[in-house]
Amino acid sequence: MSGDVMGPAQLAVLIARLTGIAHEMGEVLRRAAFSPNIKERADCSAALFTAEGTLLVQAEHIPVHLGSMPASVRAAIDALGGDLAPGDQVILNDPFAGGTHLNDVTLVAPVFVDVAGGPRLIGWVANRAHHADLGGAAPGSMPADATHIAQEGLRIPPVRLTAEVAAMVAAASRTPAERAGDLDAQIGANRLGAARFAALGDAGLDEVVAYGERRMRAALASLPDGTWRFADVLDSFGPEPPQQGATRIEVAVTVAGEQIAFDFTGTDPQRHGNVNAVEAVTVSAVAWALRSVLDPTIPANGGALAPVRVIAPEGTVVAARFPAAVGAGNVEVSQRVADACLGALAQIVPDRVAAAGQGTMNNLLLGGDGWVSYETLAGGQGGRPPKPGVEAAGPVPGMSGVHTAMTNTRNTPVEAFERAFPVRVRRQRLRRGSGGRGTAPGGDGIERELEVLEPVTLSLIAERRRSRPWGLEGGEPGAPGEDWLLPGGDEEQARRLADKATVALEAGDVVRLLTPGGGGWGPPPTSS
Repeated sequence: MSGDVMGPAQLAVLIARLTGIAHEMGEVLRRAAFSPNIKERADCSAALFTAEGTLLVQAEHIPVHLGSMPASVRAAIDALGGDLAPGDQVILNDPFAGGTHLNDVTLVAPVFVDVAGGPRLIGWVANRAHHADLGGAAPGSMPADATHIAQEGLRIPPVRLTAEVAAMVAAASRTPAERAGDLDAQIGANRLGAARFAALGDAGLDEVVAYGERRMRAALASLPDGTWRFADVLDSFGPEPPQQGATRIEVAVTVAGEQIAFDFTGTDPQRHGNVNAVEAVTVSAVAWALRSVLDPTIPANGGALAPVRVIAPEGTVVAARFPAAVGAGNVEVSQRVADACLGALAQIVPDRVAAAGQGTMNNLLLGGDGWVSYETLAGGQGGRPPKPGVEAAGPVPGMSGVHTAMTNTRNTPVEAFERAFPVRVRRQRLRRGSGGRGTAPGGDGIERELEVLEPVTLSLIAERRRSRPWGLEGGEPGAPGEDWLLPGGDEEQARRLADKATVALEAGDVVRLLTPGGGGWGPPPTSS
């Protein structure tokens, strides 16, 4: 900007252009991907970073991906940052070196511009995509009975992506052609992003980050000082009877002027199961909860996180140590961390926080001969208070059949699902009456019923099967989820499945999933 201070209009245009690059990266990734999980469900994300590795902008993709992606970029820079040339990319998925869980493969690429002295680094682009299978003990790489990270599949530290590394990723999977296609799509998305970023240049990037920090500090300054606490539970950490006990997640939120801290001291130790999260996942959930409550228009960049401190004691379920299994950490612990943060924030700004949403991603993995399917299922959103500052606005009922909190994926269309896999969708409808009663009732979950047409291995990773999504201000909790197996489709033989389970199915077996409803907000109306 030639030394001039950037004006508000110029800053808004710059942020929009940068965000547009991240959005376009996501579109390229989806359109080029092979797997229905990425192409149809949009289980992928993209973001841009400064040359130092600070999050610059992100598209509105998957919250749990984006909030944790800075750790991946930092790991890539630390490992190879000074040894990369234009066109190079770094691949990683190691949860203990910048990743989240093994399925989420991240590609990081440097962005260079040509100057008189040679290429100059101005930033980084990165994208993350959930690969449906990377080996491990069960199709889908999220075996419900995993207790060690090695059981969950191929673990990749930050390394330069070469043809040999790409071949290794494909070879480790039960679906190598799909892995190769999805990886190529990620490569293409970063190439396009790097080209667009380089053409835009790096003028004003510091202003973007500084603007995020100013907005967050102003929002925090409007809150009262003090400390508020909230605790919630995860229902279980594996399928075996000793694993069926609850795990407590506790947070203390302290506001002091323009700063805020989320302290998870008191949270239970990491478990002998796969319901453990690495710290990057916890930071991601904190960032999402805070931004969604304070003001969703606050830029989601590294500056906005500068006044935010996260204390996650090492060795707990919110900051697990190697060699813990972490397959469910990214998808289930993240949801409960978000719930706990929202529960505390509801005590600070009760007019801005909804009752609990379904609180789970209802992960369903199916694998047969040469194919693997992964999807997360929608549920109920919590009822919401009236919007602040809107006259005559009443409480808002929670939406039904939507993905909530840390996931932002789409449903898999029935036509695409049945075309890709030997599975018949027998039923897909709202689960009426599953939302909690209230002045603003919670949204309903869904009922999804699948018939497998050949022998299949099923893995289920879910939560809120014992605990219920809580209500607020007198609202009632939402209904817990249920999962059933009907051998041969016979209702009389129906048996309840555990919330974490890996089981063998025969052709003709039916799986019925009833997802949780959201909690209600405000006291239920009295019957006349």
